[in-house]
Amino acid sequence: MSSTQMTGAPVGGTAHRKRVAIGSAVGTTVENYDFIGYGTAAALYFGVAFFEATDPFTATLLSFATLGVGFAARPIGGIIGGYLGDKIGRKPVLIYSLILMGVSTFAIGLLPTYAQVGILAPILLVTVRIIQGLAFGAEWGGAILMTFEHAPWRKKGQYTAIPQAGFPLGLLLANLAFLASAALPGDWAWRVPFLLSSVLIGAGLYIRLKVEESPDFEQIKEQGEIVKNPLIEVLRTDWRNLVRAVGLRIAETAGYAISITYVTSYLISAELADRPTTILAIVVAALFGFPATLFWGWLTDRIGRKPVYLFGTGFMVLFGVPLFLLVNTGLVGVIVVTFVLSFAVAQNSLAGTQGSWFAELFSAKTRTSGASLAYQFSAIISGFTAAIALALYGAFGFWGPAILFSAYGLIGFIAALSTKETWGAERRAEVARLEREAVEA
Repeated sequence: MSSTQMTGAPVGGTAHRKRVAIGSAVGTTVENYDFIGYGTAAALYFGVAFFEATDPFTATLLSFATLGVGFAARPIGGIIGGYLGDKIGRKPVLIYSLILMGVSTFAIGLLPTYAQVGILAPILLVTVRIIQGLAFGAEWGGAILMTFEHAPWRKKGQYTAIPQAGFPLGLLLANLAFLASAALPGDWAWRVPFLLSSVLIGAGLYIRLKVEESPDFEQIKEQGEIVKNPLIEVLRTDWRNLVRAVGLRIAETAGYAISITYVTSYLISAELADRPTTILAIVVAALFGFPATLFWGWLTDRIGRKPVYLFGTGFMVLFGVPLFLLVNTGLVGVIVVTFVLSFAVAQNSLAGTQGSWFAELFSAKTRTSGASLAYQFSAIISGFTAAIALALYGAFGFWGPAILFSAYGLIGFIAALSTKETWGAERRAEVARLEREAVEA
């Protein structure tokens, strides 16, 4: 595919490119607040609140299992959202996925505990978590691709990093909410953050309703080229890129599940830090993560997608054991720095690259299906990684999750080596030339 075919938008992007990027970012922030908030609650509260267990280890393991259920549901949401995004448009998927996420998250704040209704409590929790997973799986492809398809050709990495930055921003807001509510009595410590999500959902819907449809989709529809079944088309013609992208994605999301989600629980159970200190470390990491994601996206426009990904995954391979040696010191400053390195360097360098690289791997006709499937299928593995890490710790001590973290990095590194560079020097030069010609005209 030549550079002149890479998007239906003008070479300098559409007039609404900034509004679309901000609108997508607000939505991804809200959805990540909801989805990540669950991870924090699962690590700190849900084991006791929703399960009858004889020891904290088993309770936490069961709690992490419900976290995994939501991740397992994400591919189904990705299939549905990707299919609809390629058939009826990106915008409707953005709106309805946000509504579904909002309703399910608010419902978590109202759920009865095990002490109140017994076995019904975890059943309700799992049900709502599945709905969360479906909504999150449907949302990502629409948000990223709307931004990608409105963006200037030469700044697609920079623009798609904006909604990707909704991840650290959502992480920041979720953990600020849990930090602020930590002193509340009883179950209110975890209920309030979920109930507060209704405010964010309202703001996100207001902005997303004003976002214009993708120019690529409008062009495809106008030319009568909408694929009858985009899902089948991707699996038939682009399955190799799909497999590669799944490998790329596993490194990022499974790495996060160990270095942030699991380590949060590890610090508490090993009595290396208390809850407020652990949440504070995540908050600081998220503060660094927001500009870091934007930086990595900007860097991919300058040097290409592949070099950034190789750096991030290579860092993961080397950082697995040092990650745990550092937090094992129990020193607050060291723990905070470790979280920052895990998030701003390892996770954000990959997330900041994925938006543009995944979109460029697939044609516009099947782009939402392809990118969404690649992004969400990895969630099947990633969602249960915290529980796997906990089990490995029980068998091998911290070496188990440490080596698993490095192994995920190696998977991503190999996938990056085998994936084509979609924004190499030749293409960057050609697009720069086309941009100059457009300005002169």
